[in-house]
Amino acid sequence: MIRTEDQLEDELSTPSHEDVASVKDLRGPILILGAAGKMGPSLAHRLKRALEAGGNPAKVMAVSRFSSEGSRAQFESWGISTIPCDMLVPGALVHLPDAENIIYMAARKFGSSGNPSLTWAINAFLPGLVMCRYQGARIAAFSSGNVYPLVPVESGGATEQTPPLPLGEYAQSVLARERIFEHSTLEWGTRVALIRLNYAVELRYGVLVDIGRKVLAGTPIDVTMGHVNVVWQGDANSVAIQLLARCASPAFILNVTGPETLRVRDIAQEFARHLGRPVEFQGAEAPTALLNNAALCHSMFGRPRVSVSQMIEWIAHWIHQDGRQLNKPTHFENREGRF
Repeated sequence: MIRTEDQLEDELSTPSHEDVASVKDLRGPILILGAAGKMGPSLAHRLKRALEAGGNPAKVMAVSRFSSEGSRAQFESWGISTIPCDMLVPGALVHLPDAENIIYMAARKFGSSGNPSLTWAINAFLPGLVMCRYQGARIAAFSSGNVYPLVPVESGGATEQTPPLPLGEYAQSVLARERIFEHSTLEWGTRVALIRLNYAVELRYGVLVDIGRKVLAGTPIDVTMGHVNVVWQGDANSVAIQLLARCASPAFILNVTGPETLRVRDIAQEFARHLGRPVEFQGAEAPTALLNNAALCHSMFGRPRVSVSQMIEWIAHWIHQDGRQLNKPTHFENREGRF
């Protein structure tokens, strides 16, 4: 079992052999823009360890406002250079170092309904500024499966060929971000990979954590959004790192998630078994859900290394011992696109 955050960080940041091989010839510095969010720290750490394992001296540089206390010190304790920067400030990007390789993670989801103009500024305006600054770079950019419509549960999920039909302003702004990146690949030949992710999970946040905590608290589980996809955060970050070598013009689009369409009801019952708690349900499963078919990803990079059953077991133990949480619910149950 994973009992401490240090153990968790080691699990998330240990690079695979494929990670090491994919970054062996990358030239630095490698910038991670928007690095201090939920996934950024362990991704930067994993990338740093992969470079070291392959004997590549390229530097990893984390760019963020670093608004959370201690976040900058964490990066620097791993030997990762940090650059405090509010990238929306006019002229701020000029002062960032040149780079051939960039992982783009700057995004806003939660609170979007309360301040939609800021959501659009971060998700749609900022990518344009970045692309103007780094026209010659390779950019692996995180996007979201929220650009897809709700699809029939039995469909196996939206594929990369499914036409986007975003629901709500957050998802619309995510599609706008993609379109800005796509335009830049066509206008300037910038090489881009767009990562349509849902949903990344570790022990402190994610869909499985949301469900497990409700089971532990005795809160009824709403099964209206009755099916989901999930992927271990370390596996998602591994794909992002390896995609740096596969950026292309026009942009290469890839769904990233686990291989299973999971029933929320089954997930809750599995947590109930591990936690020794009864579970209650409310609502009825809708015939559609936000689902992502990542068959192309699995054919390219293999299936995720951490299984759903392993995630549930780890999370059940973590929440039962009152392990620290990020307290950022995913709101996966939302069928109206309001975050």
